[in-house]
Amino acid sequence: MRKKIVAGNWKMNLDYNEGLALFSEIINMVKDEATGTQEAVICSPFIHIHSLVQLAKGYSKVAVGAQNAHQEEKGAYTGEISAKMIKSTGAAYVILGHSERRQYFGETNALLAKKTDTALKNDLRPIFCIGETLQERETEVHFDVIKTQLAEGVFHLDAEAFAKLVIAYEPVWAIGTGVTATSAQAQEIHEFIRKEIAAKYSQEVADSTTILYGGSCNPTNAAELFAQGDIDGGLIGGASLKSRDFVDIVKTFN
Repeated sequence: MRKKIVAGNWKMNLDYNEGLALFSEIINMVKDEATGTQEAVICSPFIHIHSLVQLAKGYSKVAVGAQNAHQEEKGAYTGEISAKMIKSTGAAYVILGHSERRQYFGETNALLAKKTDTALKNDLRPIFCIGETLQERETEVHFDVIKTQLAEGVFHLDAEAFAKLVIAYEPVWAIGTGVTATSAQAQEIHEFIRKEIAAKYSQEVADSTTILYGGSCNPTNAAELFAQGDIDGGLIGGASLKSRDFVDIVKTFN
């Protein structure tokens, strides 16, 4: 059975105390209200990670991750954070390839392949993001875009390494816009991704890969989205900044 995950991406929001306060609310609500086998993951700014890990100790349903990591192990990269540094805080996950990193910081598939290798080497579980822009969908090349992002970003891994990944499909045209892909549109892409994984590795690997939907998912539409056969949870942006909304999404898997 595939692991069900609801991951929150706080992006560049919340100062130190605000982050700790929100996380405290989330872990207590998850403890009291989440009754399934799902896992809630909070990917916070770097300043919060160590403290959130400490707060999460003893809560088996809650994990902590980073939003990015550098591709090199260490070195003269002022301002950057390595995978080893992140792992040393006790974090378990790292988001790689988010559309905002691709768009604003020019991250390529080749760079993300190296980041993935470094994250895995340091025992971090990547949440690897793929997805198309509105223009790519309107010109009907979105399947090709997804296929290329997988092939160049993560399909260099052997099956054992790939099995450690979580894939997150994020339609770039639905991030922060309030527009959400229909459940049918989301399922269509998730099914395509799973078929690509099966073709590369095996049906067994594909069937065990957690694939998240990340595009304006909220408490209102989560149940319909998560009911689709190939959608195993969500990568949540804005709604993860509100404890009630985020935990209500987590509870979809109760």
